[in-house]
Order: sequence, then C-alpha cells, then structure tokens
Amino acid sequence: MYIPRARIKPAAIFKYILVNALLSIFLLLVFMTGGLSDWHSFLIGFCWAFSISFTQWTGLQFIHVYLDRKISWIETPVRKTIIQIIVFLGYSISAFILVQFFNYYIWNNILPSKSWESIIRSVPYTLLISFTISLIFTAIGFFHAWKSSFIQAEKLKVEMMAYKYESLRNQINPHFLFNSLNVLSDLVYEDQAMAIKFIQQLSDLFRYVLDSRDKELVPLKDELEFIGAFTFLLKTRFEDKLIIENDVKANSGDFIVPMTIQLLIENAVKHNEVSEVYPLRISIRKDKDYLEVENTLHPKYVGDDSKKTGLKNIIQQFAFFSDKPIEIIPTEASFLVRVPILKSLDK
Repeated sequence: MYIPRARIKPAAIFKYILVNALLSIFLLLVFMTGGLSDWHSFLIGFCWAFSISFTQWTGLQFIHVYLDRKISWIETPVRKTIIQIIVFLGYSISAFILVQFFNYYIWNNILPSKSWESIIRSVPYTLLISFTISLIFTAIGFFHAWKSSFIQAEKLKVEMMAYKYESLRNQINPHFLFNSLNVLSDLVYEDQAMAIKFIQQLSDLFRYVLDSRDKELVPLKDELEFIGAFTFLLKTRFEDKLIIENDVKANSGDFIVPMTIQLLIENAVKHNEVSEVYPLRISIRKDKDYLEVENTLHPKYVGDDSKKTGLKNIIQQFAFFSDKPIEIIPTEASFLVRVPILKSLDK
C-alpha cells in the first residue's frame, strides 16, 4: 500500500493502520499460536505482531520511494531490482532484530543477551516475508514506471504531432509568401539578375521545407544552409534595417529540430521593430553544446495575431529528444534563446 508524500488524509491513515492490524492478526495466527490462549496473551501477541508489521511495511515503503527517486526502473531495471532486494533484506533483518529485542524486554522482561538465540531462530521467517514483500514492491514499482513512461511517451507523441502541424503552418506562412512575392515583383522591374537569384533562393527554401517536414531531426549543417537562403530573402526585403550574423560552424554529428532557427528569426522579426531608427540585429552563434540566437529588443505591438506558441512548440519538440532544457534569457536590451545541439542518441 502506498503512502503519499504529500498531505496524508485521515482516511488513508485509518486504511494503513487497518491493513497493518489485519497483517498482525495473520502473523499472530500463523507464527504466534501461543497468543490465542486468553485475551491477555492475545493483546500482547497482537501488539508484538503489530510492531513487527508496522516497522517492516513502513520502512520498506520509505525505502521503496527513496530508491524510486534515485534509480530509474526504465534505464537500469536489473540494477534497481538487485539493489532493492539487498536493501530490503538488510533493513528487514535489522528492524526485526531490534523490534524483537524491544518486545522481549517490554513484555517478558528478558534482556537482549538472553533473547538472542530465540530471535535468531525467527530470522529465516523474516527473510521469507521480506523477500516476498520486496518482490511485490519490485513488480508494482516496475509496472508503475513502465506505465508512466508509456503515458509520457504517448503525450510527447501527441505534442510532437501538434508541433509539426503548427510548424508546417508557420513554415508556409502566407504573410511571408505574400511579402516575398511583393519583393519579387519589384525586383522583376528594377533588377532582373537579383530577381532570378531571389527566385532560386525562394525555391531552395521551399524545397528544404518539403524535404524536412517528415523528419524529426536534420543535420545542423543543412539547417544552416537553409538559413542562408532564408536570410537572403529577409535581407532583400529589409536591406540595412536587418543585420543577421551567423558565426556557427557545424560538426558532422550535430543535429537540430527542423526549422528551429528559422522560427526564432521569424519571431524576432515579428515581435520587434525593423526600421532605420531601430535596426534589428540577430546573432546566431555556438556555445559548446548549445546554439544561441540573440536579437536586439525593440518590441512592437503585434495584436491578437500572436498566440505565443512558437517557443512553446520548440520546447515541447526538444523535450522529446533531449533532457537538456531550452534556455530563454530576456534582458532590457536583448532576447536570447539557447537550444541544445542534439546528437543521434541524446536521450
């Protein structure tokens, strides 16, 4: 039976005492038949059995909870099982001997030096009971850990699907496409060579979007090449009002969730003023195992169009692949987002 770590309700306490009382009666009937001769012997035998049951069950429960926090069932099941059984048996024998010393002295006025032999003869029964309880806890613990892991995995899958839908919707953003076509229409008349290059970069951008939409991770190198095309389109539109600095050199084993950098850049453009008075500067850099995207801060009102789901989606997506957190560091002058650079077996 599980005792919650949080606030314990009176009903739970009563149920816990009742279970131990029933277990005490079982121990009395099976191992302490001499306690059934009269009421006085029964009460002593019951208190004796209850002290054994309570210390065994409560101690093993706390050990079980402690080990669950320290050692994972899913990651190291064999190690967890061996350690739990050894610790359970060690505690059970120690607690049983101490409780027996106490009971012999309280009820029979027998000193530990004289009760030792009798207690030792009872230890095998304690080992049997403790081993049975440890197997019960092990089976229950493993089942709950497996169930919790399964539920968490399913939850992350649902969140990933939601992210992919939102990400795909953002990738083919009608506003971005509309603005890009407006820029292209001006270039066709003003600079045909630049218009051709613009079309090529736009084609490369949407090719990458289509190629990566079904991928969970992409090489950071490919993502940075895509950002080059995306940056070119934005720079063509905003000219000197937008400065994007990319100082990242990707290693062969570096991966990232598709469109992460693009979404962070797009958010910076969306939420900040981009003008000659307040040019927007975006810096992309690498810091050990993290990729940093930082922008200057000149917020503008974006109305109800902003649902603030971009960063949330990125956080949910990265949680599926890595235990490393995404760090969001806002200051008065800048907004910094640090995302972990992923490896193929990060989690």
